[in-house]
Amino acid sequence: MDIIISLNKPRDITSQDAVTKVKRILNVKKAGHTGTLDPMATGLLLVCINKATRLASYFTDLDKEYRAVLKLGESTDTQDARGIETASSDKIDFDENAIREALKAFEGRILQQPPMFSALKHKGKALYKYARQGIEIERKPREITIYSIELLRINIPYVEFKVRCSKGTYIRTLSYDIGQKLGTEAHLSELERTSIGSFSLNESLSPDELMSAAERAQLNKGIYTLNEALYWMPEFIIKADQIKAVIHGNPITLKDSELSEEYENKTGIRITTPDGDLLAIGSYLPPLNIIKMGIVFA
Repeated sequence: MDIIISLNKPRDITSQDAVTKVKRILNVKKAGHTGTLDPMATGLLLVCINKATRLASYFTDLDKEYRAVLKLGESTDTQDARGIETASSDKIDFDENAIREALKAFEGRILQQPPMFSALKHKGKALYKYARQGIEIERKPREITIYSIELLRINIPYVEFKVRCSKGTYIRTLSYDIGQKLGTEAHLSELERTSIGSFSLNESLSPDELMSAAERAQLNKGIYTLNEALYWMPEFIIKADQIKAVIHGNPITLKDSELSEEYENKTGIRITTPDGDLLAIGSYLPPLNIIKMGIVFA
């Protein structure tokens, strides 16, 4: 069973807890996720089973979409509702235009300072461990991209919005920064991840739904083969007499008729057999005109 599961993570459990649930339901030993959701967050979590765990890094580069609710008037040390209040403001009654302008100010490429309460490492130690000791570590802002941000609803002091963003974006930091842009304090109150690339929350399974489907041996919705899950990668179909070479990790030399611009500047290329089975993930090296094997599944 080498599959990827589109899981709808419940609130108040860690991403690793969700993976553990999946392992127990499917009775598998090897599983992992492709990007952490905080315990208070819900929504889409891609869980890789068995050989699929080797693909986890390829999914981290995909764009994400979230539905978020921020609360105006209060900032916390974690920048979300789990934290301790660090500042407050009575200035919260903003009109719709002001809020829309504040949201739009963050569209495009921006610099965002990672929060102290995060898993980023400093000298081999997670930042949140320093934060729990009251130690502040200097963090360099990182470039992220906010592709779109849309106001959904205002119910002062709460503001609900939808955001599509690049990897590495902290929505709780974005929520705090939106408050600062308005001239007040703010923190993230609710968060739901609604998509990862073209994987949609609408096609996901809750742990209970996964258990029911497994008991009926009807794993259909929210379940993807390795080849299906890597839909965004260009495909290179090898000939039958090339299979053995690929299994041994040998590169493929391309003929002029096989050259394609779609192979250049890609994170990976699906190497498939004539029968459509995923055999390996490769990368194109233009100077040598070859596809070099990265991961081989045989």
